[in-house]
Amino acid sequence: MSLLQVLSIAGSALNAQSLRLNLTASNLANADAVSSSVGETYRSRHAVFATALQEADFTTPVSLGVKVLGVVDSQAPPHKEYLPHHPKADKDGYIYRPNVNVIEEMADMISASRSYQSNIEIINASKQMILRTLSIGQ
Repeated sequence: MSLLQVLSIAGSALNAQSLRLNLTASNLANADAVSSSVGETYRSRHAVFATALQEADFTTPVSLGVKVLGVVDSQAPPHKEYLPHHPKADKDGYIYRPNVNVIEEMADMISASRSYQSNIEIINASKQMILRTLSIGQ
């Protein structure tokens, strides 16, 4: 595997972790949103990733990086709370809060941040190796 392939793989991982961080930030920003119906309630969103593979000469898969398959909404039901005096309460006196678990989102943010940092380190190490290789002939 060439160092340029390493840079490409680490770059795709950076894009994936950046998306993951943005979705987590969006989930945390909407964690306290309130609505008057289930349909209007914010649902937490998560990215789905896969390894991008390519067949090599000997039918051995070679990784090309991380592929984002999409973003999915959580299927967990929103939290229903009885607050009849709330301005957004429905006719039965219930409000609906998003299905965002703040603790899980914070753990996911820490994980994505560390993964992002690791990929930055991979890029920096690869860059240094390429520069050292270029300076051999001097």
